[in-house]
Amino acid sequence: DARVRGWFLLDSYLPTFFLTGAYLLCIWLGNKFMKDRPPFSLRAHLIVYNLGITLLSLYMLIELILATWEGGYNLQCQNLHSAGEADIRVAKVLWWYYFSKVIEFMDTIFFVLRKKSSQITFLHVYHHATMFNIWWCVLNWIPCGQSFFGPTLNSFIHVLMYSYYGLSVIPSMRKYLWWKKYLTQAQLIQFLLTIVHTLSAAVKPCGFPFGCLMFQSSYMATLVVLFINFYIK
Repeated sequence: DARVRGWFLLDSYLPTFFLTGAYLLCIWLGNKFMKDRPPFSLRAHLIVYNLGITLLSLYMLIELILATWEGGYNLQCQNLHSAGEADIRVAKVLWWYYFSKVIEFMDTIFFVLRKKSSQITFLHVYHHATMFNIWWCVLNWIPCGQSFFGPTLNSFIHVLMYSYYGLSVIPSMRKYLWWKKYLTQAQLIQFLLTIVHTLSAAVKPCGFPFGCLMFQSSYMATLVVLFINFYIK
């Protein structure tokens, strides 16, 4: 999409590819490095990191709601070129959403350094690694329109999730974190709503690329299966 030409990290896929490779390599090497070492506490780092992600997610949530509302976005199906400046505004937020996925690689790095190996599941690594790469593609070909919905929901979920992660580091706060038990259910609802929203544009088209709708629905379905498996366990 010509509207995102020149934007940081988007003109070539190589940086995204190599950053993903570095992420996977850090997990492998990090586990080896930490094998015979005591875990790091990192309490202050975790508070700052999770607060930062919470605030970024809150910004993206608010900005996406405002941009799509002011742009007159159609909730059922929105094409890529009819909202003018609102489309650019949405694309700019979605760039931050894409970039947030590389920042969130730190979730796993913190698990490695704290020796929380049980948290580094296939679901965790699959989700982190694929989202960063998928959103490079989204930004390059479908950076606005129907693409807004998933990130809006996900930003809301991340406000809940990362605020919990940050506060849970403080022992005295743990008893107040009542929403912990609802996080996995909320994520599953998010994926299901995104699938419904995506398929609605396939049933009643508005010009948004059909193949992209099918890919997103299929990818979300894999997350539903993996999260249900995680939830049952």
